[in-house]
Amino acid sequence: MNSANANWTVESTLVQVGVGRDQATGGLSFPIYPSATYRHPALGESTGYDYTRSGNPTRQALEEAVAQLEGGARGLAFASGMAALTTLLLHFSAGDHLLVSRDLYGGTYRLLDQIFAKFGLDVSYVDTTDCDAVEAALRPHSRALLIESPGNPLLGVADLAQLGALCRAHDLLFIVDNTFLTPVLQRPFDFGADITVYSATKYLGGHNDLCAGLLVARTAELGERLYFLQNSTGGVLPPQDCWLLLRSLKTLALRLERHNANAQEVAVWLQEHPAVTAVYYPGLADHPGHAVAKRQSRGFGGMLSFRVGTPDKAARVLQRLQLISFAESLGGVESLMTLPAVQTHADIPEADRLRLGICGSLLRLSVGIESVCDILADLEQALSD
Repeated sequence: MNSANANWTVESTLVQVGVGRDQATGGLSFPIYPSATYRHPALGESTGYDYTRSGNPTRQALEEAVAQLEGGARGLAFASGMAALTTLLLHFSAGDHLLVSRDLYGGTYRLLDQIFAKFGLDVSYVDTTDCDAVEAALRPHSRALLIESPGNPLLGVADLAQLGALCRAHDLLFIVDNTFLTPVLQRPFDFGADITVYSATKYLGGHNDLCAGLLVARTAELGERLYFLQNSTGGVLPPQDCWLLLRSLKTLALRLERHNANAQEVAVWLQEHPAVTAVYYPGLADHPGHAVAKRQSRGFGGMLSFRVGTPDKAARVLQRLQLISFAESLGGVESLMTLPAVQTHADIPEADRLRLGICGSLLRLSVGIESVCDILADLEQALSD
């Protein structure tokens, strides 16, 4: 992307992703470069590309785009969100202590608890909506704070500014998984974050047809360290998928506008439904993180969770869905519903799940961009006895 256009709004920047980069033809859509290797002009000379794991023109276009969108120095694209997170965790050493949101994706817990724990990484799970609790959990060997805000699946909202100040005071790397909100709605670097993490499979891709992950580093030095890890371990995003993600970014702002509007209406509607006992959505005025979310974000996102009376009721709701798909993942144009306790968060020990409130009656809804009238009609028939 052209850095001369840094004053554009995020909406315009997204639409212009890749435009003007193809000097050879002037194509508005940046080309796919599927080449695995590149011919050198002469001994000791390079076109800037040698081997596609180390660098690819299509991937570079994507990585530069996301870095500009985020306001960071370097972006890195991976084959999945978990590949991105795995590469990031390789930045740490045995004996390092990480503070991590307790309200987080179950796959992140599995990665930390069942894989990196074997290599001596020490992890404490804390309520990151409580800055005092985070500070109390610090240890002499604490090296980083990894949060999701809002959390998954209970949509807890951490105060990014407070946590950013805490990390600076204690020399911690501040890592924010911004998958739910994207740079359109929330820019963690504005609040002191050092690295942002994305499952680009979700809102950035937006069509349930792509698996991808991203890291963005605030500084060039940190970006170079993460690039070394990316190049060394090789979990890069293939060029065809880089192009698909570039294509998807162009409509991100427009899609999020509809996701936000639909989710807000659905959340209010669910609050009034007699079969629903609780709704978790930061856009609701009575949500404990509403004021913080309003202060640090441009919108509340398309994700919400809600409770019904019993696990049997939750199972019936899922069975009766018609427009909404009973499926894992989130952030696509289609509405999806899942039961976190047995799907996305099944790897968290049952006692910990129940303590957090992730039980068999909790349903998570990724509100799509269909007509909200049709979404509500589907919920009504699914919830009716």
